[in-house]
Amino acid sequence: MPFLPELPGRGIGADMIGRGAGLLVDIGFDVSTTGYRIGVPGGRVARLAADHLERDLDAFEEAYEIARRRGSGLVKTQVAGPLTLAAGLELPNGHRVARDRGAMRDVAASLAEGLARHVADLRRRTGAEVVLQLDEPSLWSVVHGTVPALTKLDPIRAVPAPEAAELLASVVEAVDAPVLLHLCGPIDWDVVRRVPVDGALLDVATLGVRDYEGFGEFAESSTVVGLGLVPAIRFPDPAARAAAAVRLYDEIGLPRRDLARATVTPACGAPSIPGDRVRPLLDACKDVASRLAEASAE
Repeated sequence: MPFLPELPGRGIGADMIGRGAGLLVDIGFDVSTTGYRIGVPGGRVARLAADHLERDLDAFEEAYEIARRRGSGLVKTQVAGPLTLAAGLELPNGHRVARDRGAMRDVAASLAEGLARHVADLRRRTGAEVVLQLDEPSLWSVVHGTVPALTKLDPIRAVPAPEAAELLASVVEAVDAPVLLHLCGPIDWDVVRRVPVDGALLDVATLGVRDYEGFGEFAESSTVVGLGLVPAIRFPDPAARAAAAVRLYDEIGLPRRDLARATVTPACGAPSIPGDRVRPLLDACKDVASRLAEASAE
């Protein structure tokens, strides 16, 4: 599936948090000495992030046209979700957004409006159906109270799973497109099962026995199950990576035939790799996927 790439190597405003903040509506931002800070009207970095995204969209639209794909197919775009933005953005007083429940709701509502516009723009430019990927690597930190605080004397309280799920769902439901969750690191399945998404992309290397029940339920009920099997740094033996997925399904008790509908993806960290390694990485994913298709027939 063609996707609008993230290019964090360009620096400020191009990384995951900067791009996500750039889509917020009526919430300005800029940089401070410690990160991205909202509540700054007309911030220079906000303009920079918008320029990055506009150039990316122009280039993607041109490439899609040259490939004679316009008016057909699926395209994917990925943006930091509301919980990860709450963990990564600062309030004007320097505290993280995750410290203030009202601010979290404001950011989620602003992001929902911005994403609705972004998806509509991408659909208009390509004539294709759009799939939205919400990156939520900080979901666990927000729900378990481990978001770094401004001071150790004023820790950030955990957000209860139902409340976190409600914020995430408010963004998902505002977007007229299928939505996938991308989850790196520990996963709170109590949140995931409450959010009406069409699927999720998971880093298989981070899944442990504690995840088996949650993953099993999700794999049985979701349209899309993305298995992050190919490390972005180095490409191990494809047979070994496929075997890891087969072992996971066997240990959980999922039928091997379900592997045929799983999507093989790079493991977390792919946006940071050099451009000349992207195609080999995607080719490695195809190789692993073909091996899973064979295993599903056994």
